[in-house]
Formats: sequence, structure tokens, C-alpha cells
Amino acid sequence: MAKTRTALADTVRAREVWGWAMYDFANSGYTTVVITAIFNAYFVAAVAGNAEWATFAWTASLSGSYALILLTAPALGAYADVHAAKKRLLLLSTVGCVVFTAGLALVGPGDVALGVALVVLSNFFYSTGENLIAAFLPELARGKALGKVSGWGWSLGYLGGLLSLGLCLAYVTSAQKAGQGAAQFVPVTMLITAGLFALASIPTFAYLRERALPQPRPAGRGALREAFARLRQTLAHARRYGDLRRFLACTVFYQAGIQAVVTLAGIYAQQAMGFTTQETIMLILVVNITAAVGAFLLGQVQDTLGHVQTIALTLVGWLVMILLAWMAKGPGLFWVAANIAGLCLGASQSAGRALVGLFSPPARRAEFFGLWGWAVKFSNIIGPLTYGSVNWLSHGDHRLAMLITGSYFLVGLAILAGVDVKRGRRAALRRMD
Repeated sequence: MAKTRTALADTVRAREVWGWAMYDFANSGYTTVVITAIFNAYFVAAVAGNAEWATFAWTASLSGSYALILLTAPALGAYADVHAAKKRLLLLSTVGCVVFTAGLALVGPGDVALGVALVVLSNFFYSTGENLIAAFLPELARGKALGKVSGWGWSLGYLGGLLSLGLCLAYVTSAQKAGQGAAQFVPVTMLITAGLFALASIPTFAYLRERALPQPRPAGRGALREAFARLRQTLAHARRYGDLRRFLACTVFYQAGIQAVVTLAGIYAQQAMGFTTQETIMLILVVNITAAVGAFLLGQVQDTLGHVQTIALTLVGWLVMILLAWMAKGPGLFWVAANIAGLCLGASQSAGRALVGLFSPPARRAEFFGLWGWAVKFSNIIGPLTYGSVNWLSHGDHRLAMLITGSYFLVGLAILAGVDVKRGRRAALRRMD
């Protein structure tokens, strides 16, 4: 308990951090069930009928939602800072994701347009909430404990994904024993995911405080205009944040690789390795456990080891994972590759979020996390879209698509070498003119 207390900011209680971390627990079911394990494979095989363009259509749908984030995230972050509105916007994004995830239950075989629209909307609101909840981190943790507290959230998040997937697996197993097909049991898993998201996020809104205060703005200037004015000012002063800019560029590349793996994991397991729906769910269940372990363990040491060093270590792990997945001819080696991905996933995501927290000026945290969200969502476009394009052009060669995805980790490693944490932190603490 004493160690926990020293990791938190002076006015922060453990219950509030638990409420904050519970949002990671709540929203992880969406990415695990919809993006990674169940709905993605269902979309390709059933909704799009295993057409040659099906994988590309899935990745293009996600890219469309991330394009919306690119257009809105920095401005929403600036608006949240000016109006101290992080928590209010988080509530709106949560409701939007829950509603449109539940709507995915209406998507059946052949409903490609409806499926695309609902995926775009649900993922847009999920991604917006992800940016907003991250912006609370620097308010909750001391500077030297950002990695540790971030790791608590990520590790709890994977447990949330584990619970969502476990409930879905139990239902799918029961439904298949009753003779139901995917078109009957997948829609119910969408309702399970949406319901758990809504229920598990209640502690967040009950205990998490909005500590920011509304900031003065010129008379007669509207809220949206002020948000964009602040964003322009941040970009104009970008020279001061060279390490942040360098890390965001690094983020674009290594997250492109991560998001391709996460987005296509279920599809790759079924299309390239011949896994059934149940086997795919079981694989992702185990990977969620290793991801939680990776996020927690490296979260405990990354503040000492160094955030840059932690990320570099995980990127090497990602490269090993890509090679093993490409080489795998049977389930054994693929299981090894998948669990290496799990360990690296939790640690790399946690360390990246903590590093952005260190590089963010106190008065512009939501805005700078919006820029981080911009980088991550841009990577979410190019990574999966690269995989989908290679797969389509190669007439369904998932192995080649996976191998090419690995190049993003190499570029990320090269850019990461130039990031200086101390210099970036000093720049964040200087007063902006």
C-alpha cells in the first residue's frame, strides 16, 4: 500500500486510480471481441462471404474510422483542455461505442454496408474514449511513476478483454452444441460485449475526478475556433518538442505493425492456420493473459529500466514474433508467436502512453494526448491497410502480408534511437509563450 501511495499524485486516492484503470478493463472487450477475435473473422467469412476483397474491406472500414480520428482528435483534446471537459466527452464517447457495438448484432450475411457503417462508428467512439482516458494519467501519477500506473491500467485492461472473451466463448460453445451457426451466435456476442463495456465503466464515472479547470479564452471566440487556435499554437511551437515529434513518428511506424497484428489476428488464425472459431477465441484468451502479465511486470520496472529501452526491447520481441508466425506451419509454433505478441503488446502500449505523459506540458495534456492519438490512429490506417492490400494483391497470401508488416517495427526501432527522455521532459516543463 505504501508503494502504491508513493506512485500517486498528492490529492489522488487509490480508489480513483482503480476507477481510471477500470476504463481500460471496460473498453478492452471491444478490441478483443470486435477487432481481434470474433467479429473481424465473421465479417470476412460470413458477412462478405470470403470474397477476395473481404480482408481489404475489413481493414478499409477500420481505416475510415481512424481517418475520422485524425480529423477530430487534436481539436477534441484542445477543446477538453480549454473547457475542462475530458470526463464529459469521455461519457459521450462511451455511450456512442456501447450503442453502435450493440448495433453490430443486426449485421448478418451479406450486410456489408451496414457492417462497415457500424464498425466505423463504434471504432470512432472507442478510439476517442481511448485518447481521453489516457489524458487523465499525468494527473493521477507522479512523474517517476507514470510507467507503473500506466501498466496497472493496461494489465487490468487485458483482464477485461479476457472476461469479455471468456463470456463469449461460453456462449459460443453452448450455441454450437445447440446446432447454431455463426450468423446466430456472433450477434449475441456483440450484445455481451456492449453490455459489459457499459457495466464495467461505471466505476470510472463514479470515482474519476476532472481536476482541470476551464481556461480563459478571448472574448467572442467560439469553443471550436479556440480549440483550433490552441492546436495551431502547439504546432507552431513544435520546435520545442523535438523528442515528442520524434517519438510520435516512431509511434506511427511501430504501432502500424502492432495494429496490423491485432486487427488481423483472428483472420490470420482462421485463414492461414485453419483455426476454428472456438480455437481462435481460446488463442486470444491465452494471449490476453500474457498481455496482462507483460503490461504489469514491465510496468513495474520501466520507470527504472527506461521507457525508451522498454519500448526497444518490445520491438525486438515483435520482430521475433513476426518471423515465427511467418514460419509456422502448424499450431504449435503459432501459439508461441502469439504469446510473444501478447507479452510485447501490453508492455509496448503501456510504455508508449507513459512516455507521452512525460513529454506533455501540464496545461495541454488532453491536447498532446490527442496528438498521440492522431499518431496511433494514423498507424491504424497504414498498418492494417498495408496487410489488407498485400493480401488482396497476392490473392490471399496471409503469410506474405504478415512478413511485410514486420518492416514497420524495424523503422520504428531506427527512429526510437534518437529520442532523449530527459530533454523531452525539460521541454514539456518550460512555459509556453
